[in-house]
Amino acid sequence: MVSYDIFARFYDLCFGDMDEDLFMIRQFAERCGSPILELACGTGRVLVPLARQGYQITGVDVSPGMLEVARRKVAAENLADRVILVEEDIRELDLDARFNFAFIAVNSFMHLLSTEDQLAALARIRHHLNPGGLFLLDLFSPDLARLLDMKGQMTLDESLTDPDTGHQLMRFHADKADLGQQQIHATFIVDEMGGEGQVRRVVFPFEIRYLFRYELELLLRQAGFELEAIYGSYELDEYTGDSSKMIAVARRPA
Repeated sequence: MVSYDIFARFYDLCFGDMDEDLFMIRQFAERCGSPILELACGTGRVLVPLARQGYQITGVDVSPGMLEVARRKVAAENLADRVILVEEDIRELDLDARFNFAFIAVNSFMHLLSTEDQLAALARIRHHLNPGGLFLLDLFSPDLARLLDMKGQMTLDESLTDPDTGHQLMRFHADKADLGQQQIHATFIVDEMGGEGQVRRVVFPFEIRYLFRYELELLLRQAGFELEAIYGSYELDEYTGDSSKMIAVARRPA
């Protein structure tokens, strides 16, 4: 599974303002109550707002670089009494705790490239849920036309300024789809322009494996979950062929 360490410094600059999923996740947190488990928590984009609201939450990530950013946020907001951060691979998750609600936010589950890894992770998540506990998995819904257009072309996403250094950053990405393997070979590139005109380039290549609806349902059932619903948006609309999201909510049987 890919390490995000190389990209940890830039993650919040590029994606830290994303909040479209927070209301939905808060709804399920309110329904289930503490304690909560976030897998692939990264820099704490979702974890910190939940802790602010008073939830007890454990965040797990395999990247020490991402977790270090999360720890700084938790410390800055005096949330250490509500947050536990753990560096661990979710395929081998072994915590001395059980949770009422667990979730994996935007597409992070897709970094698991084999069925064996996916089932291993799901089995460990189920093990860490209390009976009747809920698991939410947020994925994108594969769009064949979009996948066919992923041919490795480089695209400029944005130009921004690093508030810590004042340096100009330009972020690019390139995606190439392998339809036979259900994988996307992605590359993020960040060019950092220093004060004297020098350019430092960071290249972050990784792969993700996308899933289709009934493949996802089968994985969850095989891992011992009871499927509650598949939604097609953060507003919890019904999943259809036109949905951009594929959000599964499943339960550990009581």
